[in-house]
Amino acid sequence: MPRAIRTREATAARDARVFRALADPTRRRILHVLGGGEMRAGDVARRFAISRPAVSRHLGILLEAGLLSVRVQGRERLYAIVPGPLRDAAGRLRALDALWEEKMALLGEHLARSRGER
Repeated sequence: MPRAIRTREATAARDARVFRALADPTRRRILHVLGGGEMRAGDVARRFAISRPAVSRHLGILLEAGLLSVRVQGRERLYAIVPGPLRDAAGRLRALDALWEEKMALLGEHLARSRGER
């Protein structure tokens, strides 16, 4: 398989993991909480009305998606946002938004013409 295709497939798989991770409102809130800086898992968990194991699962999904990094300090794990994948996702969403805006404008023009409006 050519390298360009492998790279495109890897990018698509990474994007799918990121968007799946971002689809969950709890995970988005975790990212919001971590926007203030690095935190221990227990400190993150205290901000949620769900169990610590549930928060841990969400942290794991965010880690797998590449949205978080973890630093071990003694017995503690400190989590921090990795901004690159979030910027990439935002860029892809902006591109989709621009595409939809263009398509909706074309549709509006078509509908106006079909009604005899100009």
